[in-house]
Amino acid sequence: MGALPYLTRCILTRPSRLTAVLAAAALFLLPVTTAYADEGPEQIPNGTFETSTAPWWNTGNVTVELEDGRLCADIPGSTTNPWDAIIGLDGIPLVAGETYAYRFFASATPSRVGRALIQLPVDPWTQFFAANPELSVSGNSYEFTFTAPTSLPNAQIAFQLGGSATPWRFCLDDVSLRGGAEPEVYEPDTGPRVRVNQVAYLPDGPKNATVVTDATEAVAWQLKNEGGTVVANGSTTPRGVDGSSGQNVHSIDFGSYTTAGEGYTLTADGDTSRPFDISASAYAQLKLDALKFYYTQRSGIAIDDALRPGYGRPAGHVGVAPNQGDTNVPCQPGVCDYSLDVSGGWYDAGDHGKYVVNGGVSAWQLMSEFERTKNAATAKAIGSLAIPESGDAVPDILDEARWEQEFLLKMQRPDGMAHHKIHDAAWTGLPLMPHLDPQPRELHPVSTAATLNLAATAAQAARLFAPYDAAFAAKNLAAARKAWTAAKANPAIYASPNDGVGGGAYNDDNVTDEFYWAAAELYITTGEAAFRDAVLNSPLHTADVWRERGFDWGSTAQLGRLDLATVPNNLPGRAEVRASVLEGADKYLATLDAHPYGLPYNPPDFDWGSNNLVLNNMVVMAAAYDISGQKKYLDGVLEGIDYILGRNALNISYVTGYGEVNSHNQHSRWYANQLNPDLPNPPRGTLAGGPNSAIQDPIAQANLQGCKPQFCYIDHIESWATNELTINWNAPLSWISAFIADQGDGSVTTPGSCDVTYQVHGSWPSGFSTQVTIKNTGATAIDGWNLKWSFLGGQKLDHGWNADYTQSGATLTAKNLSHNKKIHPGSSITFGFNGVGAPGANPVPDLFLLNGKACA
Repeated sequence: MGALPYLTRCILTRPSRLTAVLAAAALFLLPVTTAYADEGPEQIPNGTFETSTAPWWNTGNVTVELEDGRLCADIPGSTTNPWDAIIGLDGIPLVAGETYAYRFFASATPSRVGRALIQLPVDPWTQFFAANPELSVSGNSYEFTFTAPTSLPNAQIAFQLGGSATPWRFCLDDVSLRGGAEPEVYEPDTGPRVRVNQVAYLPDGPKNATVVTDATEAVAWQLKNEGGTVVANGSTTPRGVDGSSGQNVHSIDFGSYTTAGEGYTLTADGDTSRPFDISASAYAQLKLDALKFYYTQRSGIAIDDALRPGYGRPAGHVGVAPNQGDTNVPCQPGVCDYSLDVSGGWYDAGDHGKYVVNGGVSAWQLMSEFERTKNAATAKAIGSLAIPESGDAVPDILDEARWEQEFLLKMQRPDGMAHHKIHDAAWTGLPLMPHLDPQPRELHPVSTAATLNLAATAAQAARLFAPYDAAFAAKNLAAARKAWTAAKANPAIYASPNDGVGGGAYNDDNVTDEFYWAAAELYITTGEAAFRDAVLNSPLHTADVWRERGFDWGSTAQLGRLDLATVPNNLPGRAEVRASVLEGADKYLATLDAHPYGLPYNPPDFDWGSNNLVLNNMVVMAAAYDISGQKKYLDGVLEGIDYILGRNALNISYVTGYGEVNSHNQHSRWYANQLNPDLPNPPRGTLAGGPNSAIQDPIAQANLQGCKPQFCYIDHIESWATNELTINWNAPLSWISAFIADQGDGSVTTPGSCDVTYQVHGSWPSGFSTQVTIKNTGATAIDGWNLKWSFLGGQKLDHGWNADYTQSGATLTAKNLSHNKKIHPGSSITFGFNGVGAPGANPVPDLFLLNGKACA
């Protein structure tokens, strides 16, 4: 489950009801080695196991014995949850506000990650302390501190040891709990004080860094290559105290250095940055990795290890025990009297829930990334993702988006309304593979927001899939129309903010933005007057929708505005729509320019999923560049990505596998290496949610109290408020990394010296006739030409004249014949074709590429 701005999430120790108490528990989960002054009396009876294991207890599937003065036990395999095998001790008193030193020795054969808890001994099993020690064969001593949030006469010590496929042996000794310890203060390791993009800068793009320093005057900096040779130098620019980090900082601009290479470092004020590259190709793999994230998030299909080595797993939620499956899911009690097949789709985040509003914005952004390849001068093909559908006639990115879109269609009931979400009836713990989830699955009530998400994405899918699968396109368009009609008839059915057990609520009581977005997509696809009027009559159409905090699942008017600006359509006043995107981009660019870390996002408190909002503000700047070709917007995107990849207060790349120090313990039930070394970390290209000032989870609350916004983050699997992964957070990472990968060395591509006139001279129910004129506006002759453009939807070439034609998907290419190969300066050539019509609009394309360069 993804970004939710309230206390509705927890990690439970047993499959039990949600408890808000857990969110308030004060925990300290990191090992400490300092001395404990003035410790109180020992509170563990028989922590040394010299003659007996009493009064320790164990679950019935565990046999405890004494071995060399230790408690040892054989832990069974084939268990699902950590709490399936427990060794515990009851009756431990805790005093509110007291800081305790907790110590023990433990070993595991073979090595395992255990789970050590001090908790309430009854439902809801509230945790007052939780840690996940890595247990070795030789054994280790562990030391922790925690502060009790409440007084309790009978707390429980528990070692949860289940969840392993194979049996193993656990031994425990020297267990101690004493009050009077000194509270520990969490200090993140931020490494060198010079903060850079740890991945790469483009050779001709901006290159900026930030140095944390006490100096108030400029200091010298040096750029060194991999061999240690100084290749550039200069002076920093003091920026004062940055409010988002509380640090006194200087900026470094080394953009004048353009030589590509690996292993550069930047030195200033006696400290040296982590290494980075200068490269035109550094983002090509991230472009693919960020998209490949979605394959391993798939529900209802086995993940092939050959396609994503290390991440293969059985299909989840297909009704194979212990799953109850998604093929015949009933509603929550009292909601409906039917069941639906809602199998497939993507797991939303680190749990096993699936949500239409989060899935909608995610599918939209992947389809938008593909649609950009039809309409943006610098866009290039996405390429192969090595997914099961690779090799068919459909671009892989559309195949992946279809996996989610098929699920969204299944969430629509016959009257057109869509169910808001489907997930487990109760929260599950970590780790838990999708195919082992035993919880009942439930459909939750329909909502207007979910219905409009479906209307928007289905309308978008209708035009994009039309060249590849006309039947699927028609199915989507019919669903979009039905959803629009249903939403108009039911404009205020809102998801309940209290529906947050087993999954997030995703409540939203203002759906004017979803109405605007859906109307925009339906108008672009159909060209129909009713949808045009709905767009023009929406108060959001002329409003400033470019909020400081960016767009996301709860703020979607920006999606409609972006598509109206960048996808060909005949909307009256479209020039003003395009100009508004530049105005929004200017707002974000001003924020970025004013920020010493180059952030296009700077509210006084950072939101849940702030990294996704940073990236979505960059999407607006990227769209402005596609519209205008102005370098300032391109440079804004290139500088904005620096924050995500290491130029931040924590000096960490928030993308798994990218940068010398990167987030890799994102909250997930199956990418849970931090809890079980047999499981992987999240795959390369996975975005962490990022700093969240609200710090709702216990890990964050224990370690980050009073944090400045940039410091409200911890790379821990159980910090679901700062470190979750979600489908809607990886979507803008995918979009932006593709945009950057498409920019080559970061220089602006010069437009072609050409004008194109495209005139539809006639149309009839099954087709249309078009004449195209190319004029050479340059000073030299064009000797050989090909002109490329894309139809909006499923239009196809029937036959043409005066050129040689080929078509791939929606994209048509016309090449010269021998007699019209040369176009002299100031001269024109004309050719034409008849096309086969398709349902929906057929606007004049926005983009014509002559020999690879955009024409006016």
